[in-house]
Amino acid sequence: MKLLEGKTAIVTGASRGIGRAIAIKFAEHGAFAGINYFESREKAEETLERVKDGMILQADVSNDDEVKKMVETFVRRAGNIDIVVNNAGIYRRSHLHGIKPEQWDEVMNVNLKGCYNVCKYSIPHMSEGGKIIFISSQLAFKGSSHGADYAASKAGILGLMRSLALELADRKINVNAVAPGTIDTDIIASYTPEQKEERATQIPLGRLGRPEDVADACLFLASELSDYITGETINVNGGLYIH
Repeated sequence: MKLLEGKTAIVTGASRGIGRAIAIKFAEHGAFAGINYFESREKAEETLERVKDGMILQADVSNDDEVKKMVETFVRRAGNIDIVVNNAGIYRRSHLHGIKPEQWDEVMNVNLKGCYNVCKYSIPHMSEGGKIIFISSQLAFKGSSHGADYAASKAGILGLMRSLALELADRKINVNAVAPGTIDTDIIASYTPEQKEERATQIPLGRLGRPEDVADACLFLASELSDYITGETINVNGGLYIH
């Protein structure tokens, strides 16, 4: 059973990791996928090879003009937008005293303003039954001792998500978020196998998350199965942080 047959979806930051897994999962269930990337076209093309029915969309999500052009390009090809996944994000590991103003602004501009830009230009092309999904983080709830800028941006995403859920309810557009825990992506690429194993022992379900775990949650939120859910956050963290 294909849950997204005939649907169109933009997935930001889809050249690798969680974004790639989401685009592939959506395509497997019948969606036409817009694969957004910022720098690595080669990686985006690798995603497209897996997706097959889709297109590549280059844009820096923090740049208003680039996002506007990206959405217009997608709509010319796909006709409309049924699903938006705000996944693009950056993480700079540092303590607060080491965060320079330009780093703070960069993280906020990509992680939070990027969501604003994508939603601003996508929503006019969405009709009843549309789905908007934000990728937040468990750090939005528990904070971070080495990434206050990242945690703050991910918490801000949840405020934006809840506000849009209220704003768009009369248009029957569902707005929700997924908050991943420790997922085995480039963010923890510097971990040694021993560090990953140690991290896994701290997770009640006994393993690191996979990008596909997050993609499965997004598939549910993008499908009709979630039609009566809006303004909510699904935690995908193996029980690491329960609240």
